[in-house]
Amino acid sequence: FYLSLEDNLMRIFASDRVQRVMARMGLKEDDIIESPLVTKQIARKMGDAAAPPVNIGRTTLADFLAYDALILGSPTLGDGMLPGESCGLSQPSWEEFLPLLEGFDLSGKTIALFGLGDQKKYPHEFVDAIGVLHDALAARGARLVGRWPSAGYEFEASKALDGDHFLGLPIDQHHQAALTEGRLDAWLAAITPELLP
Repeated sequence: FYLSLEDNLMRIFASDRVQRVMARMGLKEDDIIESPLVTKQIARKMGDAAAPPVNIGRTTLADFLAYDALILGSPTLGDGMLPGESCGLSQPSWEEFLPLLEGFDLSGKTIALFGLGDQKKYPHEFVDAIGVLHDALAARGARLVGRWPSAGYEFEASKALDGDHFLGLPIDQHHQAALTEGRLDAWLAAITPELLP
């Protein structure tokens, strides 16, 4: 379901705070925040083959390191930022979690990335979070899988682009929502043998 900032519930409880957070994140009032919905969709498609999804801001380093195969996702906020407290979020996210991995060897871990972005509103930093996460995890020895062709997207630049492929699966629920289901199915079919050999 969707909730407008003008709904009675939001006007009574924290609409000014939410508006300030959205402004710091570069979001407009009619923007849809859908990362948890896509994560749940992936979990449903993976079924019993995967553990339940966990918000990165609520996981511990020990829990993260306990898995050898991971599917990680993130929206790109505003001008190419990872989500985190400096963007006005009330809880930690990738911005706070990545530094915790400093000094840890992620060799032996296989990781697939997906990212959410808006290719028309932010064409110069479309799904940059995929690239930022990819580089940080690869630098620590992780094996990354799940590259996706850039054909079919309209954008100017992305830190997630390597040649004619993205370093993970880009999802644009704003302009290509009808393609999400098919893209997820194809991507999961490609990465599942890599993650669960």
